[in-house]
Amino acid sequence: MLIHKVISFLSLSSLSSYAFTFCLLASPIDAQDVAVKETLAVSAEEEGFVELFNGKDLSGWSNVYKHGDAKVVDGEIHLTGNKKFFLTTKKAYKDFELELEIMLPAVGPANSGVMFRAQVDKTKPKYKVWGYQAECDPAKRALSGRIYDEGRRRWGLLTDEQKKIGKYIQAPYGEWIGYRIVCKGDHIQVWVNGHLTTDLKDSADAEGVIGLQHHGENGKTYRFKHIKLKEL
Repeated sequence: MLIHKVISFLSLSSLSSYAFTFCLLASPIDAQDVAVKETLAVSAEEEGFVELFNGKDLSGWSNVYKHGDAKVVDGEIHLTGNKKFFLTTKKAYKDFELELEIMLPAVGPANSGVMFRAQVDKTKPKYKVWGYQAECDPAKRALSGRIYDEGRRRWGLLTDEQKKIGKYIQAPYGEWIGYRIVCKGDHIQVWVNGHLTTDLKDSADAEGVIGLQHHGENGKTYRFKHIKLKEL
């Protein structure tokens, strides 16, 4: 009986020792994983960004034109058509920070941009969407990130003073290019691939939708992804 109890004690001691050793080895890794996940969650929450495109469908987006096609392919928005059109958010935004990526077709001619604080009226025969547009320009003039006032003043905001601000960027064909747009009151700023391209004050539109442009080149596909916005 005594021998049996000793063996049982030793067996339990061994098992406890193994369990303790396993915990020592496993705990730091598990704790680290939990810490990383918590940090990422807190970081995302602190940033306050909301995904405008969920990567699965076009919920929250609308095409007010009778032409043009928009679909989701591999987590991206793909626009195709033979006439210019804009895919716009259903919700309007006032003061915000917007980030997204645009890819022009691999071969030109092509041109695109992102509308912001844009106005929409689907009853209009031509300019159903108008207002501020951050240009995505592959031409040698390199006006990517400059403001084109769609359906209104056109390049009227690109004054001599504005031409001196920031960097001139020629958008590449078939490569992703990153945009960051900040609107607060009448102050508008645009960065392309981290470079400031626009810094102006204008009060024409204080609120409006976000829009993605297909310039109308038949057979060309324009791609957009990582579209997120933080209201300020």
